Amino acid sequence: MVKLFEQISIKGVTIKNRVVMAPMCMYSADNDGMVQDWHIIHYATRALGGTGLIIQEATAVESCGRISDRDLGIWKDEHIEGLRKIVKSIKDNGSVPGIQLAHAGRKSTVFSEPVIGPSAIAFSEEYKTPTEMSKEDIKRVIEAFKKAAERALTAGYEVIEIHAAHGYLINEFLSPLTNKRRDEYGGSKENRVRFLKEVLEAVREVWSKPLIVRVTAEDYEEEGNHAEDLADMVNLVKDLGIDLVDVSSGGVVDVTVKAYPGYQVDFAETIKNLTGLSVIAGGLLTTADQCEEVLQAAKADMIFLGRELLRNPYWTLKAAHDLKTEIQWPVQYERGKYRE
Repeated sequence: MVKLFEQISIKGVTIKNRVVMAPMCMYSADNDGMVQDWHIIHYATRALGGTGLIIQEATAVESCGRISDRDLGIWKDEHIEGLRKIVKSIKDNGSVPGIQLAHAGRKSTVFSEPVIGPSAIAFSEEYKTPTEMSKEDIKRVIEAFKKAAERALTAGYEVIEIHAAHGYLINEFLSPLTNKRRDEYGGSKENRVRFLKEVLEAVREVWSKPLIVRVTAEDYEEEGNHAEDLADMVNLVKDLGIDLVDVSSGGVVDVTVKAYPGYQVDFAETIKNLTGLSVIAGGLLTTADQCEEVLQAAKADMIFLGRELLRNPYWTLKAAHDLKTEIQWPVQYERGKYRE
């Protein structure tokens, strides 16, 4: 049986296939984080193209937590109306809507706002040195994630992904390269995962639907985290209700990564095997055969696509043809269906 087109059900949410649209920043909001018509068209098109789960781009839980001043926001109730429109456009076109809740930490380029991080270490010369977070700052951001989860529920999302990857705030706490704290939030793995643990606890107070955590499984520096380290930390918090781990890599420090098709799949397999959790794998996967091979080998449970879905929103329809599997096409497009 073709694995890529098997349904998967998580906490009562059924996803029609194993194709996931990875969250990708589009930098197309207004400067107050508000949804534009462009976003609705962008996400609706990928849903119409057959993608099973669409995870909306990094959506900031604080104004100072934006990567750029054109990021989508979910830090105030006024954002909900626009987000509801994205949700409706995704659901109406047959996909499951997810949202990535994020805080940029030291990698924020909104320099009119405070830049914060676990330690006062800049990402590079082009970035501002963050202010080391106080205990009050930590509590405030945790509450911001909780409030964002409440707004996500009100807006109608079915899945939340907590962004703990790519060198953004939660990832900064997890990595020894960026976390030099000497209190209970720094040092050991148990301490470095504490901030993520408290975010998960707060979110789970208001969110009972599927919960994904996106991690950077490889820092690409000897003294940084590796897949086994991330597995250890995930094991410390997985009982808080993590349903899937979305496995990526890099972004913690300014290094060049040698990327090739499937370069992150082994990291996902390691985390899957060491934690017993379901994982989403990807990394320059572009063909149906590549994705199917990963699933058939039980290296992952779902596949995320990024650039390929930017190039071709209807990738999933072609993938079904390539794997000789019949799936339902949009009625309006049936005349364009691939034929043998």
